[in-house]
Amino acid sequence: MQRLLFLALLCFAFGSPASTQELDLPQASVKDEAALAEAMPELAKRVIAIYQEPDRDRYLYALFRLQMVAGQYAEAVTTLRSLTELRKTKDPANVLRLLPYEIMAKANSRQAASGLSFEEAFKQEFHDVFDRLDDRGAYEAVDWFGAASDLNRGREDLRAAVEKQKGKDGIALTDALDLIMKRYFYHAIQAWLPLTNALFAEENARRYIADKDILIKTPDGAHIAAMTVRPKSAKAPLPTLLAFTIYAGDEQFFTEARKAASYGYVGVVAYSRGKGLSPDTPTPYERDGEDARTVIDWISKQPWSDGRVGMYGGSYGGFTQWAAAKNLHPALKTIAPYVANNPGNGLPMENNVFLFVNYAWAFYTTNNKYLDNETYADRKRWGALNNNWYTSGKSYRQIDSVDGAPNKWLQRWLQHPSYDSYWQKMAPYKDEFAKINIPVLTITGYYDDSQQAALHYLKEHYKYNKNADHYLLIGPYDHFGARTTRKDPVLRGYAIDSVAQINTPEITYQWMDYVMRGGKKPELLKDKINYQVMGANEWKHAPSLEKMSNNTLTLYLTDSKAGDHYRLSTEKPSKPGSLYQEVDFADRKTTNNDFYPVPILGKKPDLSNGFSFITEPFDEPVEISGAFLGEIKATINKKDMDIGVVLYEVMPNGELFHLSYFIGRASYANDMSVRKLLTPGKAESIPFDRTRMVSRRLSKGSRLLITLNVNKNPFAQINYGTGKDVSDEDINDAKTPLQIKWHNDSYVKIPVLK
Repeated sequence: MQRLLFLALLCFAFGSPASTQELDLPQASVKDEAALAEAMPELAKRVIAIYQEPDRDRYLYALFRLQMVAGQYAEAVTTLRSLTELRKTKDPANVLRLLPYEIMAKANSRQAASGLSFEEAFKQEFHDVFDRLDDRGAYEAVDWFGAASDLNRGREDLRAAVEKQKGKDGIALTDALDLIMKRYFYHAIQAWLPLTNALFAEENARRYIADKDILIKTPDGAHIAAMTVRPKSAKAPLPTLLAFTIYAGDEQFFTEARKAASYGYVGVVAYSRGKGLSPDTPTPYERDGEDARTVIDWISKQPWSDGRVGMYGGSYGGFTQWAAAKNLHPALKTIAPYVANNPGNGLPMENNVFLFVNYAWAFYTTNNKYLDNETYADRKRWGALNNNWYTSGKSYRQIDSVDGAPNKWLQRWLQHPSYDSYWQKMAPYKDEFAKINIPVLTITGYYDDSQQAALHYLKEHYKYNKNADHYLLIGPYDHFGARTTRKDPVLRGYAIDSVAQINTPEITYQWMDYVMRGGKKPELLKDKINYQVMGANEWKHAPSLEKMSNNTLTLYLTDSKAGDHYRLSTEKPSKPGSLYQEVDFADRKTTNNDFYPVPILGKKPDLSNGFSFITEPFDEPVEISGAFLGEIKATINKKDMDIGVVLYEVMPNGELFHLSYFIGRASYANDMSVRKLLTPGKAESIPFDRTRMVSRRLSKGSRLLITLNVNKNPFAQINYGTGKDVSDEDINDAKTPLQIKWHNDSYVKIPVLK
């Protein structure tokens, strides 16, 4: 993400009164690299003479690059010094970003003054700079070198800038700036890239003690692969930060361990059994809780450990923290799970519906000791499989026969369509939450695929432990964005509010310092529930999920027309009524239930089937904060169905903003662990509440839109309604279409703040 930020900064627009001026740049100057190299210094000098920019930071940021291309190395060093001093006062977080260029400028200057080779001059300047940095500063500086070292991107950007000048004998000032900046960027990377890896290795060896080849024996005789990174500067045993994951071989995790060491902790990464150096069989989910406890116990007994362990990490690494907390080791003092998975409750099934999105993951993580990137990246294979399965009419249990490769783990999971003891033993369940008495920080996003799972842990923790010390931080982030240093400024078409731009890793370390060292609690954690209100550009804070709102808007899904939709009304219909829908599961030319939030803003959902319900425009702004719930009343001719309910804002300009959704199996509506089939011909109540939490300020004139449909598409199991295990149903069970009466006393409840 830093790399994307860096490239974006390179490409920002330079505005000045002289920006429309045109400079000479004959075609001969861009015919090849040699000609361009000869022309660039003089062009840079001409731009320096006329370039203006009122923003001092932006001016200096461009000027030092112009000076470098012009060969004015000493002047570039002076400019960089001025920019650094400016940022120390106004933008201290971006000071270290300048270090790669400071070293480069000083190396060029030293080379010109001393006659040293560039390689030797660069090494000397590198050591001069890094010798002044503490471990944390050095780690961040190395990180910025990585962010600024995308050679392929630099080459392509330069090529595009040169191509733009073909056929011209002049260049606009803005284009000249762009060309010079991109050429500097590309050639700077070319110069330092062959040198930095060895220099980074020297730095790491100087600062840290690292061991990548640890095997920890479990009580049942298995082995867990682990690695540790410790700061050499430590004078006494330290607390440890542990990431426990299945993603062996991902260099990111060793980098994270080194980052933990740069913050003054021992960084430890451990892998699920069977991964990395472990000689055992890769085993996702099933043994992670007991194995994480074994690792924590091992850490607590090491001479470099002060006996305290904190866990952190996202997705699978969020799940393993809860798995470890299920049987809490005394040394585990806190967990900071973000976008945490919960097997059986979010993936590979959500509300008892198996989802195709998780299908390839088992191959990715269990095909070898590390990660099967080649298989996982085969987009053509996975892009075709779900459609091939859908059109084949085969049962979901036969999907791997359509693929042509047995999926061992999927078949294992399909044996457990209920949230039964198989799933329950992997993570804390019911009363087990009462014993979790350590501080917890949960981080997730409104558009995180794992949000339901992450919030399940929080809700259950507070349900069974009224005094739980559990904080939530949530905003407009997806599964990956919730974890990053910098968030995508535009998420699936929605430009996030500026205050939503937070640094998740930095907040995590602040949290660890708060728990482990008595440091200050992260600034955003002003109460237990901390959430960003989309559209309001502010964070709010509440003592509980329930206190995020102070009112409930109850809306009925009526059978009364409202233009192209039906009325979504605050008043319960005075007379019973219903809407009739028929779903032919044998028809594979059409699909039902377009529920996924891509894009978030501007999505045009498929309304060719199912029903949609719309409110009157709001006569004042309304804030929705929390998770909507409801109860669908329906009579069907079968024993089961999978339903989808999606909540949108219809903005005053007519655009749709995807707020939240629910997908679930009717027969598990009351209890995920026990299936209760519907009675054909009988009016049934189908409650639902496991929806996506959201916070959004709706403007005056906005309306709410609900879509209601049966789930039938290539992205999930198809529930034919026979009452058999849904994984065993196939198109032969589709002889009779599903016939539904959606009753007009169905309703949703929307949490609002007035």
